[in-house]
Amino acid sequence: MTVRDIIGILDAELLYGDDELLDQEVAHACGSDMMSDVLAFVKDQAVLLTGLINTQAVRTAEMMDMKCVILVRGKEPHENVIDLAKDRDICVLKTEHTMFCACGLLYQHGIRGGEKV
Repeated sequence: MTVRDIIGILDAELLYGDDELLDQEVAHACGSDMMSDVLAFVKDQAVLLTGLINTQAVRTAEMMDMKCVILVRGKEPHENVIDLAKDRDICVLKTEHTMFCACGLLYQHGIRGGEKV
C-alpha cells in the first residue's frame, strides 16, 4: 500500500507531500499521542497516527524513520509543523476520523502494527 492509498482509505487531506512521497510503500503503522511510547515501544512502522499537532510528532517520526504522520480528529497543525515536515521530507495528512477508527480502517486494508522493540 502507498501513502496515496491511505489518503483514499481515510478520506484524508494532504497537508504536505509530493508525488515521490505519496508513492512510498507502507506496511506498518502505529497510533499514539504519547511520543515517548512511540520511541520506546515501536519498530519498523512507516506511519504515525496521532492527535498531537506540535513539532514533536514530526521529530519523533523522523527519529523512527517514518514516512508519514497522520493527524486524527480533524486537528489542524501549527504552520511550524508543516515547515518541519517539509524540511524532513515527511508526509503529513489530516483525517476527520478518530484514532481508533483510522487505525481500524488501515488494519482492514492490510496495514499491521509491526514488531515491538
